[in-house]
Amino acid sequence: MGKVAWGFTSSIDGFIAGPHHDMNWMTSAEPLAKGTIERMAADVAVIISGRAGYDAAKAQAGERDETTSEAYGGAWSGTEFVLTHRPDELAEDPSITPLNCNIVEAVRRAQDIAGERDVQIISADIARQALEHHLIDELQVFVVPVFLGDGTRIFDVPGGHHIEWELVEVYEDSPRSFGRVYRPKGRTCGEGVK
Repeated sequence: MGKVAWGFTSSIDGFIAGPHHDMNWMTSAEPLAKGTIERMAADVAVIISGRAGYDAAKAQAGERDETTSEAYGGAWSGTEFVLTHRPDELAEDPSITPLNCNIVEAVRRAQDIAGERDVQIISADIARQALEHHLIDELQVFVVPVFLGDGTRIFDVPGGHHIEWELVEVYEDSPRSFGRVYRPKGRTCGEGVK
């Protein structure tokens, strides 16, 4: 079975999207080494995303560039689950599978499809829910040298929630983007979903 990964690119001040899910700041990203995006995309069979991000991507379709208009800049193909309480509103979009279920069920379904490949979570809110259930095996982080000051925080839990991570890999081919892979401290891959 593959792993459940939470992958994102963030600003230095900890945002994965600007106000109203704006992604124009990604133009400040350092270019990754040739083949990095394709290599990462090949590992992923299923993406789990959220409704707010889906709606923003549709609304901003004409404004987003090739890097932010599709997963992995268009290098990825597979199944995308969009978690929503109103799946009927998305039924006409053949590019996604809308699901109205909790994160545990969504990850289970995703792993059934993914087999030996990975499940990738790309929503901060959904990742927070997955962390509550110890479902995330790996954190994949890239950093863009920009401050946003507002937007969607990487991890936002009122009152706080302490989670320690241990470094397991450095993307040596993309040092300017601070590419890092972490795992929850004290856990091995696959401990979350049974």
